[in-house]
Amino acid sequence: MPLRAIAVALSLTLSLVPVVARGAEPAEELRNIANARALGMGSAFRATGLGADALQGNPAAMALFPAYRIEGTGAYDPRNKEGFLGISLADSSSGRLALGVDYHWLSLGRGGARSTSNLSTLGAALPLTQSLLIGLSGHYLRLNGQSRVANSITLDGGLLVRLGEQVTVGVSGHNLIDTENVELTRYYSAHLAYVGMAAVLAFDVRGDFETRDSAVFTYNAGAEYILNQVVPLRVGYTYDGFQEISRVTAGLGFLSPGGGGVDLGYQHDLGGENGRLLILTLRLMVN
Repeated sequence: MPLRAIAVALSLTLSLVPVVARGAEPAEELRNIANARALGMGSAFRATGLGADALQGNPAAMALFPAYRIEGTGAYDPRNKEGFLGISLADSSSGRLALGVDYHWLSLGRGGARSTSNLSTLGAALPLTQSLLIGLSGHYLRLNGQSRVANSITLDGGLLVRLGEQVTVGVSGHNLIDTENVELTRYYSAHLAYVGMAAVLAFDVRGDFETRDSAVFTYNAGAEYILNQVVPLRVGYTYDGFQEISRVTAGLGFLSPGGGGVDLGYQHDLGGENGRLLILTLRLMVN
């Protein structure tokens, strides 16, 4: 091959490398599971303790507020043809030890890279003192696809500290058991939340120090305001360090007097694969 043609081919190859590197990675696919309330707040939920989705975030948050919670969630991205279905149960009102179980079915990827996943989670949380809470959750992932297969068990751990009646700060470690699966690489999170009577503010940061040669950080921030104690309005923002893109989110819901409710959320990618995720959660809560 002439030297000029080789040089052109090499230059084209090198120019494509950053594009490939910024694409969606299997490591991120299972980290973005949340219910409609959390997604509407930019997926900043790990320190709030307001839903059974604590099983996918910081498990210690299950013990923040005594309640029995049942949630069913469905999400779908019509542009990328991806989505998931999930059901979660968490009980922090029957005793000092909070317990929860969660199951999610997910359709991931495209074409020959498409795979179906079954993610099952069992978690527990315990308040050591009035201000200090700890939690553990175990995950079992079964994934089937033409190019990806997984059958693995891993573990998350978390700690939360109440800085007052309305402010909570926490840290968590995820996929602490090395499974050698790209879907379950280890990462860590630090999070802060203010939970008031009518307003919620939350901020999360995730750090991945193993998937790539350098550290990758993802930032989540969100807010909620409840109108007349019935209609919650939500907005949020995410910066995805893997794809190097931003996401904006919005959501609303309805709270019934008996403790149940319905939540809707929407996530809009600004770049990357240009995802447009729609999500619905039905929930029941008994204090």
